[in-house]
Amino acid sequence: MGSGKTTVGRELARRLELPFADLDDRIEAAERRTIADIFANDGEAGFRDIEHMALGRALSGGVLALGGGAYVQERNREMLRGRATVVWLDVPFERALRRVAGADHRPLAKDPEKFAALYAERRLAYAEADLTIPITSDDPTAAVAAILEGL
Repeated sequence: MGSGKTTVGRELARRLELPFADLDDRIEAAERRTIADIFANDGEAGFRDIEHMALGRALSGGVLALGGGAYVQERNREMLRGRATVVWLDVPFERALRRVAGADHRPLAKDPEKFAALYAERRLAYAEADLTIPITSDDPTAAVAAILEGL
């Protein structure tokens, strides 16, 4: 959360002349409710099941921005292995926290202490990505340039 996945993904897709999709947007459109509503009514486990099914349908080429917890799920990492190049936008905690502060649509970021624990926990899974891009500024073009260089 707060790494710039959607912003960077859109710009990367534009530069590569590929389609772009945001998995959370696809989920909300298919479910006809917000991610926050899904969490509130189905819980995180229910959301993760919906997310996994949506990921399988979304792997059709192009650039896909995953939600912050999608890659943490082992079954999603398995699905992506060999089918996609996974890029981790490694954003420092303070920058991520600043970016998500006050965002009502991010149910797992409402409590700063829980968000810090989640941030630390997720890094272990993110480290399995094919390419790690340190995020050192709020300029998405710098991240895109680093991704293109790393591909």
